[in-house]
Amino acid sequence: MTDTIAQRNDLVEAITKEVLAALGVAGPPGGADPCASCVRGCAAQCATKVREVVASGASRVEYHGAAADVPGDLARYIDHTLLKPEATAAEIDRLCAEAAEHRFAAVCVNPTWVRRAADTLRGTDVAVASVVGFPFGATPTDVKAYEARRAIRDGAREIDMVINIGALKSGMHDLVREDIARVSDACREAGAANKVIIETALLTDEEKVVACQLAKQAKADFVKTSTGYAKGGATVFDVALMRETVGPRMGVKAAGGIRTAEDVQDMIAAGATRIGASAGVKIVTGEKGAHGQY
Repeated sequence: MTDTIAQRNDLVEAITKEVLAALGVAGPPGGADPCASCVRGCAAQCATKVREVVASGASRVEYHGAAADVPGDLARYIDHTLLKPEATAAEIDRLCAEAAEHRFAAVCVNPTWVRRAADTLRGTDVAVASVVGFPFGATPTDVKAYEARRAIRDGAREIDMVINIGALKSGMHDLVREDIARVSDACREAGAANKVIIETALLTDEEKVVACQLAKQAKADFVKTSTGYAKGGATVFDVALMRETVGPRMGVKAAGGIRTAEDVQDMIAAGATRIGASAGVKIVTGEKGAHGQY
């Protein structure tokens, strides 16, 4: 990496100030997250400002909770997700059936269920996604690369990996970049996509920008907000900041706490290209979803 730490910090500060100004939020000193005390109502409160500044470009959204009706064309943005540890075979089968019926972009399941999901969805347009280094990101790099290859061998075509969060916060950027690159390489060998979970709730705005930069340098296909296991999920602010950082061509996946059609639309307006959700059925149909938040 040729830029200096000072240059990178200047870039982070410039991007953060630009997005904060666009959203009409005054950035507090020290890079503190202005959404830290939010009760997650920002999707409704900031949607208009976000739409004025950030062009629509979402491709996926991760969804987990109860939701109102969503237009059917939003289904293609949704990763229908079931990652709770107590998920049963019957629940996985239902998840797949719902995804096929409503033509969601993908199902996202734990590695042990990948082969079952792939067999169930064979012949449909629904992709199978699985997780690597989940949910804490603290798995060694070579293990993450093996996890990705094994999931791909079992039928996954998309990998959602968690970065080494502690390494990022320690300033060990080369390690984080290599961690992502090894999984990206494993995905590229088989034509699969690598979606990098940066866990925004645990990062400062500067760290979010650096994490997105490292993922882009490591040739990942997406950056993703959250695992759903940290203290917070996706916010419009974070999605806008991530989109601003990675540019127009890289995917941005919003995940965690997306429960309504309005949430989905706001995330898409902010620049998300994929939505991760376990209640995708209710988003699309207004019916009660079968799966709770993971």
